[in-house]
Amino acid sequence: MRESMKEFLDEKVAYYNQPDFIENDPICIPHRFTKPQDIEIAGFFAAVLAWGQRKTIINKCVSLLEMMDNAPYEFILNHSESDLKSFLHFKHRTFNATDTLYFLDFFRRFYQQHGSLEEAFLPIGSAMEMEKMLIHFHDYFFADPLAPQRTRKHIATPARKAACKRINMFLRWMVRKDDKGVDFGIWHRVKPSQLICPCDVHVDRVGRKLGLIERKQTDWRTAVELTGRLAELDPLDPVKYDFALFGLGVEEKF
Repeated sequence: MRESMKEFLDEKVAYYNQPDFIENDPICIPHRFTKPQDIEIAGFFAAVLAWGQRKTIINKCVSLLEMMDNAPYEFILNHSESDLKSFLHFKHRTFNATDTLYFLDFFRRFYQQHGSLEEAFLPIGSAMEMEKMLIHFHDYFFADPLAPQRTRKHIATPARKAACKRINMFLRWMVRKDDKGVDFGIWHRVKPSQLICPCDVHVDRVGRKLGLIERKQTDWRTAVELTGRLAELDPLDPVKYDFALFGLGVEEKF
């Protein structure tokens, strides 16, 4: 059973983990850039805004990056207060101007002192288990005493039992390394084996149909359970199967 499952899902990974996947997925946003910091910033916004229709998500991200002159890292470091006025009108679902401005301010403070966003996930300079990394990142992101309370809902944390779909998707983009050209693999201290599968409605549904999820609710423990099952198929790169589960759910209506 396990071998047949692995063969089936490996075939789906090979089919969906291709450059053609990029165009209609939010990952197309960071693929507009080559500088690592641009990829991180654009990718982070794209992941955080990734709820709703994919076309709308992509269009909103394109608009947001245009406000940064399509040079997010340079804008983050060198913008003036007057440059922020255009962001007062930005909104996607419940993500509004207050949230946008806090994200921009966090990035400004962070990149003035650090070279890569990977460092924000590593509290003692080396990767630990993902649950602790995500809790640390959330607390670090909102360490500013002036951080808006409303913005906290946009950065999920296992401490609130969230499945952390968007942040796990962002980490997949940054960490996974293969020769397919979809994920970037620009981070080196967090390992692919440490990633947790992004558990959205499509992945959750397909995972349950395939018997990879037994928990009734969808939360952090569900994402960990799913990833554990996938690690039985590939312990070094379990989250590659996100391509298979997502593709089966969205494209094949499995």
